[in-house]
Amino acid sequence: MDDDDVSARKGSFRKFLEHLSGAGKAIGVLTSGGDAQGMNAAVRAVVRMGIYVGAKVYFIYEGYQGMVDGGSNIVEANWESVSSILQVGGTIIGSARCKAFRTREGRLKAAGNLVQRGITNLCVIGGDGSLTGANIFRKEWSGLLKELAENGDIDREEVQKHAYLNVVGMVGSIDNDFCGTDMTIGTDSALHRIIEVVDAIMTTAQSHQRTFVLEVMGRHCGYLALVSALACGADWVFLPESPPEEGWQENMCVKLSENRARKKRLNIIIVAEGAIDTQNKPITSEQIKELVVTQLGYDTRVTILGHVQRGGTPSAFDRILASRMGVEAVVALLQATPETPACVVSLSGNQAVRLPLVECVQMTQDVQKAMDERRFKDAVRLRGRSFESNLNTYKRLAIKMPDDQIPKSNCNVAVINVGAPAAGMNAAVRSAVRVGISEGHKMFAIYDGFEGFAKGQIKEIGWADVGGWTGQGGSILGTKRTLPGKSLEAIAEQMRTHSINALLIIGGFEAYLGLLELSAAREKHEELCVPMVMVPATVSNNVPGSDFSIGADTALNTITDTCDRIKQSASGTKRRVFIIETMGGYCGYLANMGGLAAGADAAYIFEEPFDIRDLQANVEHLTEKMKTTIQRGLVLRNESCSEHYTTDFIYHLYSEEGKGVFDCRKNVLGHMQQGGAPSPFDRNFGTKISARAMQWISTKLKEAQGKGKRFMTDDCVCVLGISKRNLLFQPVAQLKKETDFEHRIPKEQWWLKLRPLMKILAKYKASYEVSDPGQLEHVHHRGHEEPAAI
Repeated sequence: MDDDDVSARKGSFRKFLEHLSGAGKAIGVLTSGGDAQGMNAAVRAVVRMGIYVGAKVYFIYEGYQGMVDGGSNIVEANWESVSSILQVGGTIIGSARCKAFRTREGRLKAAGNLVQRGITNLCVIGGDGSLTGANIFRKEWSGLLKELAENGDIDREEVQKHAYLNVVGMVGSIDNDFCGTDMTIGTDSALHRIIEVVDAIMTTAQSHQRTFVLEVMGRHCGYLALVSALACGADWVFLPESPPEEGWQENMCVKLSENRARKKRLNIIIVAEGAIDTQNKPITSEQIKELVVTQLGYDTRVTILGHVQRGGTPSAFDRILASRMGVEAVVALLQATPETPACVVSLSGNQAVRLPLVECVQMTQDVQKAMDERRFKDAVRLRGRSFESNLNTYKRLAIKMPDDQIPKSNCNVAVINVGAPAAGMNAAVRSAVRVGISEGHKMFAIYDGFEGFAKGQIKEIGWADVGGWTGQGGSILGTKRTLPGKSLEAIAEQMRTHSINALLIIGGFEAYLGLLELSAAREKHEELCVPMVMVPATVSNNVPGSDFSIGADTALNTITDTCDRIKQSASGTKRRVFIIETMGGYCGYLANMGGLAAGADAAYIFEEPFDIRDLQANVEHLTEKMKTTIQRGLVLRNESCSEHYTTDFIYHLYSEEGKGVFDCRKNVLGHMQQGGAPSPFDRNFGTKISARAMQWISTKLKEAQGKGKRFMTDDCVCVLGISKRNLLFQPVAQLKKETDFEHRIPKEQWWLKLRPLMKILAKYKASYEVSDPGQLEHVHHRGHEEPAAI
């Protein structure tokens, strides 16, 4: 990077700060309604970003109740007041339901309390009720101030000075019941709690051949029930949006007994607490238990998860989501003008977006209305793209059609795992096998990667063979890093022997290289002229053509959990700095995102070269930090970030430079990052992306039927990935120019733009690229591309 380039970047940063000065502004932050894990991460991000841009930030304790009561409920926050809250569930500033705020008198009091402190910017973290309340408040603001002035509670100047109120919302709700956002803060953590319970129940149910009925939260929204059913391969699921058809009692019992006949030792039925039938009558877990016991005589137990789902520590996904949203919310408040409508910052695919609050709330209420009027198809559609695709995928994978009803395609499709194991690979294989069978193909499993392929370790695999695979970590098919290059003859021979018509490769960078080699060998071996698609699965998240890979979320959670424990031990000993080495090859994704999720002081990565001066600056920064009440430090280092600045070197440097101020410890996390049961995100992502890959294969095979054509074109060999907001099939031939082969990473990586976020939240100066000012999108507008909802 030359000097001009650097100064140009500095210039754009100055421009950003001038535009976004918070000087003289005051922001109030409150959490309202039901609590959700990750709310604290959002509060932390709002406070720190607010202070960073020079604004005053106030905690409003106990939600709207605190705003109405005023006094000691509205307190200015400083940098340290949000230290150590990232890993805490719930909300430290409290939340309460508030009747008073629903009345004009209540809102008048609240307005008086805010004006007293000069607060004209509100950041509200809560559900649709809380956000609706904030919007009413915003509309009434000038009227309320006039009334306060008439009553002599404030001066006329105050009315002029604080003429308008800006409101930005973030949705914190474990139900994921808010339209316009793919994921609300807390949903992923609630899924973690549910899946932990389901995994535990599965082992006991298998011992006794029991049926378990699990009731999960979601009074008006079945998202948690649906996704947990998808993530654990439940036999049956009951949702408020999509009630079972008439006669479901018999259908369900038939399904359960069929599964038992297939040697399945347990049944899992998941019920949303708001489940109803087509007549809007509630379906309860007790009712279902009665039914199973009387009809089938199975030993049946009911487990109601209740408030366990709201508790516990937030997942890595929720911490990163909430931190991104919190920073975005402050930026939105500072860019707001009197004309800006209240907005919600939310996530669409992998993009932070701003949506008009009124539209989102309206659409959320439309879903409820559709359900009340028994228009269930509309309800599912209005819930949004991710809900609908989850439902369709669940139906395809849970219920096997009788063989005589599946039209045969006479095609053989093989599935292979390549590279290092990644959690979620098995969920992807299960999904591919079942979708393939339901599309009429014969499915083959290839064991032990390309090595096994060349040796002919290939077996047909059936519907029941992949039962219970979603929750298993590692790779059941076995996986190797060997590339196909040396054994192309043997592989082509095996393709011919088993007459394989298409290939699905699930793996990391080796899978990508292998796909390139197979693609190039099509000239020589006509057996290789078949549709081939790769689904990225690696903890390193370094596959070109996709923002995410299966397994990266599980690894990130492992890193975050470990960092939490280490931070706890450090706060006990005081004045201690930990240096933690993460995996990822040359790709800094795990170190960077782990740093963001664990609240690290620094993360060293290969993509952002650093020198001795940077290390020196970090040591000085930590020395300053030790003078405050936060006497501990956390530094992450990617394993290959620098040839000479090794973990040992950094450890010794920090120990020497920090002598007398802090002591140092180091920790190499190693292969624990590759193991473990897959997180709900990875199970779900693996299941959906792999199902989509199989549909692509079917389409390609159908197009060629009867034409006897060979698949020679570039678009027959693809990587399927998420890019920004869309699921994209990209030909490997095209991805070649986007790849840095020496370091095995994509040339451009989306997460690098989140790097300043981590620095700002750790009190460093950094230039944060802000989204275009005032870009409000509209909720219902969806492009024709394929949405990448997860």
